[in-house]
Amino acid sequence: MHLFIVIVSFLAAIMLVGVILLQSPKSGSGLTGGISTLGTVQTLGVRRTGDFLSKTTAILAAIVLLLCFIAQFTLPGRQSAKATKSVLQENVPMVPMTPSAPAVPSAPVAPAPVSPAAPAAPAK
Repeated sequence: MHLFIVIVSFLAAIMLVGVILLQSPKSGSGLTGGISTLGTVQTLGVRRTGDFLSKTTAILAAIVLLLCFIAQFTLPGRQSAKATKSVLQENVPMVPMTPSAPAVPSAPVAPAPVSPAAPAAPAK
């Protein structure tokens, strides 16, 4: 389903580029000037050709936008939010939960007796 939506949106985007290039700019020159020799201007008229191309541009742009939005939700391999784990959670090694020794001793420890320092013998 996702591949179908992507292909259709790609084709619509190519058609949108073509329709935009066919529109004549404000200055009057463009690809539409070259097509006038093929009889489109005589059939539709200059005014109606512009209206048709403007409406086609708006419709194709809406189709491309909608298909791109839908394609996001049809990605293959998309998981539900409940089963999703982050990359950090997947790569963390499992450490067993063992109780460690308390950092603070439970019974107060008596300080070691300090002996008075003997004076140093004079150097000879």
